[in-house]
Amino acid sequence: MTARLTADFWVHAYLARLGQAGIAAYVIRRGDATAGAVLVKLATLDGRARAFQRSFDLSTGERAWVVLAEGEEADVDTAIARQRGFDPDLWVIEVEDREGRHLLDEPGLSD
Repeated sequence: MTARLTADFWVHAYLARLGQAGIAAYVIRRGDATAGAVLVKLATLDGRARAFQRSFDLSTGERAWVVLAEGEEADVDTAIARQRGFDPDLWVIEVEDREGRHLLDEPGLSD
């Protein structure tokens, strides 16, 4: 069995990795430090955005990032607000990158 990182630790490591790549990112909403779920909003600074959430692939048991919402930034923000209503422990990270980079597809970031 693999040890799970706390949400707080994962968020700080993710922000550091984005910073190393020169990608701006901010904690928009702090969730539970130990077990809070994390949403990542990618804003491409052209009025469009995409929100990602971690999910389990039931066939493999692996964790993966999946798109929760995408489109106009206001619509993505509405979807994120709805998720926050369901989960008060939720973390929300906003990544701002015109090229659409979020690094969630890098090894280790789905853990």
